Amino acid sequence: MSPEKAGFDCDVLVAGGGPAGTTLAALLARAGRSVVVLDKDRHPRFHIGESLLPANARLFDDLGIRAEIERIGMLKIGAEFVSPHHAHASVVEFADAWDKTLPFAWQVRRSEFDQIMIGCAERAGAQVRQGCAVRDVAFDGEGVTVGAQDRKEAGPAGEGNKEPATRTWRARYFVDATGRDTLLATRQGIKRKLKKHDSAALFGHFRGARRHTGRLEGSITIFWFEHGWMWFIPLADGTTSIGAVCWPYYLKSRDKPLKEFFLETLAMAPKLAERLQGAALVDDAVYATGNYAYASDHASGERYAAVGDAFAFVDPVFSSGVYLAMASSYAALPLVQKTLDAGPAAAAAERRRYEAHMRRGPRIFTWFIVRMTNPAIREMFMHPRNVLRAKEAVLGVMAGDIFSRTPLWRGLLAFKAIYYVTCIAMLPRALRAWWQRRELIRDVGETKGENVMVPMR
Repeated sequence: MSPEKAGFDCDVLVAGGGPAGTTLAALLARAGRSVVVLDKDRHPRFHIGESLLPANARLFDDLGIRAEIERIGMLKIGAEFVSPHHAHASVVEFADAWDKTLPFAWQVRRSEFDQIMIGCAERAGAQVRQGCAVRDVAFDGEGVTVGAQDRKEAGPAGEGNKEPATRTWRARYFVDATGRDTLLATRQGIKRKLKKHDSAALFGHFRGARRHTGRLEGSITIFWFEHGWMWFIPLADGTTSIGAVCWPYYLKSRDKPLKEFFLETLAMAPKLAERLQGAALVDDAVYATGNYAYASDHASGERYAAVGDAFAFVDPVFSSGVYLAMASSYAALPLVQKTLDAGPAAAAAERRRYEAHMRRGPRIFTWFIVRMTNPAIREMFMHPRNVLRAKEAVLGVMAGDIFSRTPLWRGLLAFKAIYYVTCIAMLPRALRAWWQRRELIRDVGETKGENVMVPMR
């Protein structure tokens, strides 16, 4: 029976048109389901998070969009680490990971990437409505009623004041893909701040930044500095995404215009400052966001699933965001299908599997993230060794190879054992770094730009 004949407008309504929502919409539509995607924004639109992982490539192949990603992307074969305490830079390549079939990824401008993802969902058969924000979600024994409102658009004189159109959809299943808006988690009161990750970020795009030449041109560079770390991501159009992730107290200390504060912060990494000589901010715009790491108590209910950032988001040091979002949609597909075919009670096992999947990725990355500023882990990244295949295992994590059958885990155990031994060998420094981090991530009140991403000129 079609959803229309049963009194429904669609089988599945997806709130959010980012990588997670469009991936799941495409998969469901391809499986013959009736899908509606409502996105509060209109594409193309600005979004941070330009660095992809090699594991994304398999998903692009499955979705049939790899050629489009290659067209807009800058080839990324690995990562470079630069420390103020070392004279050399450390370069690692994905080709040296445990699984040798994941040798590269891409850097992409997210406005272009997200538009490709929207197109993918539409071609698969999903109905996409942009500029339409979900306002109300009400569940009952049979399905979900969703109220949405079109975004107010400026028009000819006087027309911009018209009330935006509203509409109600009736669906059998609801997918929360609203990203950091965390629609359901916020309304249910189940969103929890991850205090171990407590950070703030400043970022912008530059023209004229000096890149590496040859094979390393598109690789990401991570710079450690006194208050955290910085990223340098080359994009195919000649611009470079550059940002600083720092302790909240540091951003709270700002006593000058954001642009000036941002440029002074970047100057704290001398090697980055060298690469920015003669470079200029695009449109003079600096963005700020703070206190952004969080997780929800659960990722699903009887007739809904939260995918991607709508469930959790961790520090972006390993560029895991887009991959975890897309992988969550692949993991959610059997849950949604089972619920539609046999009902919520029959899908209980699928829900348990999905909940376990959603916690696995953030947990694996978090072990590294909370230790990135510790001198022991810095030494290991600056002097990588493949003892008991530890380097291959860590590169596998960096490549996103965490949901396959690749036996990374014994290599990761070796890496962690070496880390703890290294901490003991430099115990005073390690303890001092641990104590400093504990003090610097303390709650210092509201951070400018908290939970939002806004341009400040």
